[in-house]
Amino acid sequence: MNSTEFRERLQSKARVAGLNLTHVEISRLEVYFDLLSHWNRRINLTAFQLEPPSDEAIDRLLIEPLAASPYVPHSPLDWFDLGSGGGSPAFPLKIVRPAARLRLVETRSKKAAFLREVARTLEFPGVEVINDRLEVVSTRPDLAAAVDLITVRAVRVDAATSSAAQLLLRPDGQLMLFLKSSSIRTLEISGLTPFVTAELMKDRDSQLLILRKSPSP
Repeated sequence: MNSTEFRERLQSKARVAGLNLTHVEISRLEVYFDLLSHWNRRINLTAFQLEPPSDEAIDRLLIEPLAASPYVPHSPLDWFDLGSGGGSPAFPLKIVRPAARLRLVETRSKKAAFLREVARTLEFPGVEVINDRLEVVSTRPDLAAAVDLITVRAVRVDAATSSAAQLLLRPDGQLMLFLKSSSIRTLEISGLTPFVTAELMKDRDSQLLILRKSPSP
C-alpha cells in the first residue's frame, strides 16, 4: 500500500467515525504508523497486521484513540499514558491534542526506545518517555497528585493500576480506559467514580470508560 492509498483509507475511516482530520494530522499519523510498522519487524510492539495494514489495525491503533479525542480538552494538561508499548492511544491522541504534556510510562527498554524515536521524529513538544515500573513512578514525590489525565490500553487494570492512578491523579483528575464491553462488566477500581461510558467503534466492540478521582473535601 502506497502513501496515497493509506491516507485515503485513513481519511475514509475517519469520516465514518465522524472525525474531521486535517492534512497535517493525517501526515503525522502516517509517519507514526510507518515507524510502528518498521520497528515491529524487530520487536513485538503489536499483534495487529501492519504490512499491509489490516482494517482492524487501522481501527484499533488510529481511529479508536481519535474517536476518544472529544473527551480530551485542547489545553496543556498533564497526561500520563501507562504501559505505552506501541504508542497507541497516546501518539494518535497527542497528534490531535498537541497542547497536552504527555509522559509515556514503559517498563521495557526496547519499547521505550521506540517511543522516544517517534517523539523525536514527529518533534513532539512536551513529551517524555519514562522507562520504569509503574509502582516506582507512582510513588515519586514530584508526581504526587500532579496528573490531570491517565490513559490505559492493553494493560491489565488491577489493584496496582488503581493504586497508581489514585496516587498520580489530581482531585477531579480522570482515568481513561480503552476496553471491551465484557471487561467493563468485570472491572473493579476502588476510589474512582465512573464518569463517562461511551462506545467508540460499534463494529469493534470498542468502549471508553472514564473514571474521576473524588475532589478534595
